[in-house]
Amino acid sequence: MSDLSTLRLEFRHAHSLVDPAEEGVQTWQISLLADDQPVARMRATRGQYWKAHNLGERMADEPSLASVAAPELFDTDGQFTPEYESFVDLPGNVLVIDDLHIDSPWNEPWIVAAMVSSIIDRLTDNQYTVIFPRLDGDTEAALLTESAVLLSAEPFSSELLIIDTSLAAPEEAAHRVRHHLRSRARYGDGHGDEDWEETDEGGEVLTARTRAVLHLALRELAEQAWKEAETLGEQPAQRGAGGLFGSLPRVTWHLDGAWRRQMARAFDDLATDCESGAQVEPRSTGEEMALHLGIARAQDLTRNRPRLVQNTVASLPEDRGDCDWEACSDILFQDHDVLMLFDDSLDGIEDPAGDLYQSMGMVNLAPQDWFVPFDSEQARDPARGFRHP
Repeated sequence: MSDLSTLRLEFRHAHSLVDPAEEGVQTWQISLLADDQPVARMRATRGQYWKAHNLGERMADEPSLASVAAPELFDTDGQFTPEYESFVDLPGNVLVIDDLHIDSPWNEPWIVAAMVSSIIDRLTDNQYTVIFPRLDGDTEAALLTESAVLLSAEPFSSELLIIDTSLAAPEEAAHRVRHHLRSRARYGDGHGDEDWEETDEGGEVLTARTRAVLHLALRELAEQAWKEAETLGEQPAQRGAGGLFGSLPRVTWHLDGAWRRQMARAFDDLATDCESGAQVEPRSTGEEMALHLGIARAQDLTRNRPRLVQNTVASLPEDRGDCDWEACSDILFQDHDVLMLFDDSLDGIEDPAGDLYQSMGMVNLAPQDWFVPFDSEQARDPARGFRHP
C-alpha cells in the first residue's frame, strides 16, 4: 500500500445563489487522493431542517439514499416520526452519506471510516443525524456500512444506520479511527491492528514527547494563573470576566487571592513533575483540576500550534502513543468527579453533607478543600513555598 500520509480529501460543492430549490439541501462530492491521484469518491447530502420548507419532501426528491431515508424520518405531514424522535437526542439536521466508489488497495473499512469521520467533522456540528446504508456482502456499499459501524453507528431500520453526533460514543470512535490510521502512517501497516482497549499493564502514557508538550501547557497555564492572581488581588472573580479563573467552576469565583495562589502553585507543581521525569499524579482536587486544564491546553497546542509543538519535541524520540490526550485523561486520574462542578444543574454537589456526595464517595470537592492532600504520605512538602511572593 502507498504511503498513508499522502492521503487527502477534496470537497466539491456548487450552489446557486438564486435558486430556492437548493435551500436547505446541499450535496457534496468528496474525493480521496493518494499522491494527488483520485482513488475514491463519496457523496454527502446535507439537509438542514430549519432552512428547508419541508425537509422530508426535499430529501425524498433526491436521487440518493436520502430518498430512502425520508419516509423513515418524516411522516406525510413533514413532521418527525415517533421512531426517529425517540432514536436521536436532537432530531433535526441530517447528513446522508452514500455512493462510495474506492479503488484497491484502499478499499478497507479503516480508510473509509477515516474518510467518513473527516466528512462529518467538516459538514456537521453536534446537532446532526448522520445516515448510512445498512447492507451486507462484499460490495462498496457494504464497506460503507462496515466503516459506519467502526464509527459507532447504530441500526435504525433494516435499511439505515444512524450516528447521533450529540453523543460521546461517535467522537470516541472517530478518535479511535484517527489514532489507528496515524499509527499505520507513522509505523507501517503492522501497527494499526491492535485492539483499541488493549494496553500494556502499567504502560507509560506519558511518552517523552507527550510529557514535553504537557509541561509546555502547564507552564503556560501557570504563567497565566500568576498574572491573573496578581491582577485580581483579593477581589473575587467576576461572572463573565473570562480568563483562567473565570473559566473555573462558579463555586470558586468568590474565593480570595490566597486560594488563587495555591491554584497557580498547583500548575507549577505538576509542571515540575513533568520536567523532572517524576510520576505525574494529582495529589489534591486542585491538582486534578490543574491537570485536566493542562491536558486540554496541550490538546489545543497540538491542534492549533503544530510548529511550536514540533520545535518543543524535535530532539525527543518518537513513540506511537505520542500526544494521546484522551488516554492521558483516562489514565492519569482515579476519577473525574471534579468535572461535575462545571454542571450548573448539579449545584451543591460539592457539599460533603449531600446525599449524592456521600453515595458516590466523593472527596474534597468543596473549593476550600481543593488543596488538602488525598494521601498525607504522598503530600507535597508544605515548606516548598510559592514561585512568586
